[in-house]
Amino acid sequence: MRHGKKFNHLGRKAAHRKALLRNLAIALVEHKRIETTLAKAKALRKFIEPIVTKGKSNTMHSRRVVFSYLQNKEAVKEIFGTIAEKVGDRPGGYVRVIKTGFRRSDGAEMAMIEFVDFNEVYNLEDTKKPSRRRRSKKKATDAPATTTETATTDAAAETVNEETASEETSAEETNEESKDA
Repeated sequence: MRHGKKFNHLGRKAAHRKALLRNLAIALVEHKRIETTLAKAKALRKFIEPIVTKGKSNTMHSRRVVFSYLQNKEAVKEIFGTIAEKVGDRPGGYVRVIKTGFRRSDGAEMAMIEFVDFNEVYNLEDTKKPSRRRRSKKKATDAPATTTETATTDAAAETVNEETASEETSAEETNEESKDA
């Protein structure tokens, strides 16, 4: 019985599973983003998070512990170098798993796993969004919200009016050009 056993065995013996996770972790550290099956990505997330946490404290002991997990000098240098700089202030959650669909050959569910701080495109979209705050249910807080909504709709209406005016002037210019020809 497997009562209380929380990690995925991935259909492999212990040594094979350890080698698989080690190779996936090295590839993730090297490329910052890899695509694999969903089960392997979730298992890799549990494997790599403590390693990156160790990488935040640059001591000889933590370097040796990380090397014992990865057995790759270049990956250890990368973790204690670039990755530790980017994730220094982050309290956890260093990687994200994004489902990408199903593999064509056998229908396995695929996922992309990547370091959160190394995807600038995705992070730029997050910074543009305003922070979500909970509103209290008092009517006094609802009144200012409606005034800001009307202000934004007025600004949007002004931009639409400007666009239509510029379209009308360009239409008049083309009419004049066709008359001259």
